[in-house]
Amino acid sequence: MMNMAICSLSSGSSGNSYLVLSETTALLIDAGVSAKQIGVRLQSLGLSTDMLNAVLITHEHQDHVKALPVLMKKLDVPFLATGGTAEAVRQTCPRDFEIIVPGKSFTIGDIEVIPFRVSHDAAEPVGFRFRASQKQISIVTDTGCVTGEIYENMKGSDILVLESNHDENILRIGRYPWFLKQRIISDKGHLSNDAAAEALARLLSEERSSGSEKDRLVLLAHLSRENNFPEMALATVQNVLEEKGVAGKRTRVETLSRTEISPLYLT
Repeated sequence: MMNMAICSLSSGSSGNSYLVLSETTALLIDAGVSAKQIGVRLQSLGLSTDMLNAVLITHEHQDHVKALPVLMKKLDVPFLATGGTAEAVRQTCPRDFEIIVPGKSFTIGDIEVIPFRVSHDAAEPVGFRFRASQKQISIVTDTGCVTGEIYENMKGSDILVLESNHDENILRIGRYPWFLKQRIISDKGHLSNDAAAEALARLLSEERSSGSEKDRLVLLAHLSRENNFPEMALATVQNVLEEKGVAGKRTRVETLSRTEISPLYLT
């Protein structure tokens, strides 16, 4: 029996979209690539957009909502977002959203969904935690820092999608204009490799100390094309975990492609 699974359809500044599955429910998280590409990538998994039970949106930036207008016309399913996000995209969307509230859980099919606040320069951005069959998947991207609320929603995850957007040194010496560099490294920007690594190391250390350590897959997400590359993100995280003494066989770390569909990861 499949408890729960996740697939990254795309993860990066050019577009973000994830599929979360249970035995009976299929949720699309963000729609930052074209509706055609979403359809093609779902088809490669033996699915179609008509099989989706709902579409959830984290925030209104274009790399998360590109396909929304087309999908809203095509699909007869709920589209869910916070009030701030819904208002921010209202003029481009042909339908209303069902409004969700950070910290207030709800259920779609057999999946419990918990939205939580993240720290990003958007109207009312959220991450999501999903629970089904005593398994948990957490998606933490598009945040400039790991707040206490975010950290609490990382705990207990069997699969953790964690932003590892940029290497700070590459960003600082790179060709981005100064205002954009400032935006990315701010507390309302994006998580660096080092910040992701430190948050993960803290989580693993606390679990080990409390005897609650578990098998976990960590998927490093939303890697920058200009200011990062997969080998660096992976090496940074692994090096920090080793330095903190929390690296081990129970935690597996991989990177998600910016442009390609990922494998289907099972909890």
